[in-house]
Amino acid sequence: MAQIERHIVVTVDDDRRMRQSLESLIESAGYAPLMFSSAEEFLRSGSLAKASCVITDVGMPGMDGFELQRRIRLERPQLPVILISGLDGVESRERALGNGAIEFLYKPFDVLGLLGIIRAALTNTQE
Repeated sequence: MAQIERHIVVTVDDDRRMRQSLESLIESAGYAPLMFSSAEEFLRSGSLAKASCVITDVGMPGMDGFELQRRIRLERPQLPVILISGLDGVESRERALGNGAIEFLYKPFDVLGLLGIIRAALTNTQE
C-alpha cells in the first residue's frame, strides 16, 4: 500500500518551546512538521524545495524572518509564508504582507486560527 504524502510545514524559530508547541500542533493536524532553530539552518538543509508552507519568527539572531521571506520569494515565489512576532508593530505587519506573506501573527496567537490559515494556504496552492 502506497504511503500518502503529507504536506511539509516548516517552522523556523529560535525559541525551542515555540518550535515544540508548533511541532505538536502541526503533527496533530496531519501535516509533516520540520523544525529549524535558524533561517540559516533551514536554508542549508535543502528543505526549501520540499516545503509546502513556512512559518517563521521575525526576530531571530542572524538572519531575521524578513530576510528569510525575501530569500524564499527568490526561489519559490508561490510558497506560502506566515510570519510571527512577539513585538507589536503595524510597520512589520505591512512589510510582511507587502512582501507576499499570507499572514502576520502576533504572539501569543490563536492556534486554531493558525491551523485555519495553514489549511487555507495549502488548499489554495493545490488549485
